[in-house]
Amino acid sequence: MAIDYGNKRVGFAVTDVLQLIPNLLTTVPAHKVFDFMDDYLGKESVDEIVVGDPKTLNNLPSENVKYVGPFVNKLKKRYPSKKIILMDERFTSKLAMQSMREGGLRKKQRQDKKLVDAVSATILLQSYLEYKRFLENNQQ
Repeated sequence: MAIDYGNKRVGFAVTDVLQLIPNLLTTVPAHKVFDFMDDYLGKESVDEIVVGDPKTLNNLPSENVKYVGPFVNKLKKRYPSKKIILMDERFTSKLAMQSMREGGLRKKQRQDKKLVDAVSATILLQSYLEYKRFLENNQQ
């Protein structure tokens, strides 16, 4: 599972059992994130939770870290059996907009911030899956 955490909205993406294909899941209001996660994790098997790590172009923490840090701490306390991974989220929103444009979505659809957040989470998950495969291939 990947999470694009924002102060207003939280985008979610998940992958198949073989961890090959990331899929957009949904976007929920930030104040309902744990209700959604409790429900989802009660029904579905999730081993790892990848959370977007907000950074500036200089690789320093961005202003959003003041929201993401406490969120990650709460995740760790609430779901101690889950592995929580922080993954650089730079450019995910820009890539989301680009992929939506290339996918043929109209301008009005691309302005839907809920959709942008969910697509960003999907891109974040894709990056993590590729990183994991890279590490596995280079350890052999």
